[in-house]
Amino acid sequence: MTKFPHDQFAKEYLQELLSPLGEVETSKDVTAEVREIDVWFQPTSVDAGEYVQSLGLLGKMAATPAIIEPFRNPVSAEGIFSCVVKLLNSRAELGRRANREERRFEERQLPRLWILTPTASELLLNNLGFRTPEESEGWGKGVYFLSEAWRVGLIAIHQLPKTPETMWLRMLGRGRVQQGAIAELNALPIDASLRANALQLLYTLQANLQANTPTNPAGDDEDQELVMAIVPLFQQHLQEAQQQGLERGREEGREEGREEGREEGREEGREEGREE
Repeated sequence: MTKFPHDQFAKEYLQELLSPLGEVETSKDVTAEVREIDVWFQPTSVDAGEYVQSLGLLGKMAATPAIIEPFRNPVSAEGIFSCVVKLLNSRAELGRRANREERRFEERQLPRLWILTPTASELLLNNLGFRTPEESEGWGKGVYFLSEAWRVGLIAIHQLPKTPETMWLRMLGRGRVQQGAIAELNALPIDASLRANALQLLYTLQANLQANTPTNPAGDDEDQELVMAIVPLFQQHLQEAQQQGLERGREEGREEGREEGREEGREEGREEGREE
C-alpha cells in the first residue's frame, strides 16, 4: 500500500512526462541534513521540439535543469523555505563536484526550483516577494518568480488558464481543477502521445487511494470524488482495448482470407498448367 498516493503519483507522472527530454531522478538525496528532492531533472535531449511543444508550460520548464517540488496541499512559507534549502544544498554540491573535477562551474548548470502548489494566497506571495513575470516573457497567469538570482519559480495551479498548454500541470491540482484536466486528457485522440501512460498512472493512483480506505474509513471527500472521476476512464479504456482487439482480429481474418484466396488461385493455376 502506498502511504502517500498523491505524492507518489506526482513523482511518477512528472518522471513519465520529462524522461524523453533528459535524466529524471525522484526522491533524490542531497547532502547536509538528509533531504529528498521530489523530482530532479537534467535536460539531455536536443531534438525534441515537437514533444516539448506538446507539454506546453511543463515543456518550457524543462528547458533548464530543474528541481520540481509538487505539493498536494497549499504550500506554506515553511514549505517554501524547505524547498529553497534543497536548492541551495544542490548548488553547493554541484560547486564541490566542479572543483573536484577541476572544471569551471557555469551558471547555466544551476537548477531552477519549481514549486507546484494547488493554490497560493496573495498574502503568502507578497510576503515572500514573489512577482509575476513580464508579459513579454510568455509565462502567463499563475506563474511567479523570486528575483532571478534565486532561480525560484512558483506555479499556483488553480490560477492557470484552462488551455491545452497548462493541462499537464493542472493534472497535479485539486478538486475541479484536476478533474477538468483529467477530462481533457481523456478527450485526446486515442493514439495521442503519453495519453495511455498518463491514464495508467491515474488508474494506479485510484487503486492506491482505494487501498488506503480501510485505514481511513472516513476518507477524504475530495479523494473519493477523484476516484469516481477516474473509474469511467478505466471502463472506457477497457472498452477501447476490446474494440482494438476486435478490429485487429477482423483485419487478421481478412488477411488470412486474402492469403487463402491467393493460395487457391496459385493452386488452380498450377492445376491448369499440368492439364495443358
